[in-house]
Parts: sequence; structure tokens; C-alpha cells
Amino acid sequence: MTPRKMAWIIGWGLFAIASVAIQYEVKVGLHHGGGGTRQQLESIKVGGPAPDFSLPDLSGRATALASYRGQKVVLLDFWATWCPPCRMSMPGLQTLEDQFKGRGLEILSVNQGEEAGQVRHFIDRKKYSFHVVLDQDQAVAAKYGVKGIPTLVLIDKKGVVQRISVGYSGNESDLQKAVERLARE
Repeated sequence: MTPRKMAWIIGWGLFAIASVAIQYEVKVGLHHGGGGTRQQLESIKVGGPAPDFSLPDLSGRATALASYRGQKVVLLDFWATWCPPCRMSMPGLQTLEDQFKGRGLEILSVNQGEEAGQVRHFIDRKKYSFHVVLDQDQAVAAKYGVKGIPTLVLIDKKGVVQRISVGYSGNESDLQKAVERLARE
């Protein structure tokens, strides 16, 4: 067997193992957490402050969570291009982006550990227009206690966590209602 073929086999094997581990983590967490909505992750909880961070976006500009405080509701979406549930949730995020454009919502789609070019290619190909930032060392995910993706964290204009959900349920109506309520405040 050639070294190149061996590298491909090992790479795909690691990808499969990581995918199964993430799916297991999300499904076990959802089963024990009473659905996708949570009151707390490891480091944050509903009603508590959202930890500040600054990450580069796809243009290389620094984007700080604190810059939206007092102005916009923020929806953080922790995701990766290789994650099927993440990809399934993104059309719903685009619908929210379209629906609330100019109405006080900022979606910060926090990519986990991937190169800017790969992420940009994915976002451009799918024609998503929400704001993508790069958490290449996954320090922000660790700060928030993210263990499975996708993880959504809804933050009000005061910087307080209002909703946490892990996994993809296919039903965004509760999230839409929460955004609508918070955007009016």
C-alpha cells in the first residue's frame, strides 16, 4: 500500500471517528438535557452574562461581541463545514438573517477550527449572508463550554444569555419567537 493511500485511509478513519464522537456527544447531551434547549453549558447559563470575545471575520476584521451590546440581539452559532447537523441548520439561520435584517439581530456564525479559505468557499457557494467569524483555536468555544455542534447561544441587547440549544431539531419557531421578542425590547 502506498503512503498516500495509507494517509487517506487514516484521514477518513479519523474523520469517521470524530463524526461519531460528536454525534454521540450531542445525542447523549440532548437525551439527558431534555431536548435541545438547555439552561446551562459548562461555562455559561441562561440569565448570566455572555463572555466577551473578539474573533476575525472572513475579511480579517476583528469582531468583538461587546460592540453589539446595547444595540443588537446576538445569535452565536458554533459550527463547522464538515458537520451535517450544522449544515442542516444553516438555511434556518439564513431565514432569520433575512427576516430580521435591519431589525436588531446580528448572527455571528462562529466556525470551529477551519481555514478561512475553506469556510469562505462554503459560505459563498451556499450564498449565506450572515456574519461569519473564525474560532480557529476553538478558544471561544471552550470559553462558552461548547461540547457539541451546532450550539446556538441567544444573547439579548444587554449581553445576557437568553437561550442555549445544542444540536439541530429542524424546528426554528421557538428561536424565531425568542428573537422577535428580544428584538422588540
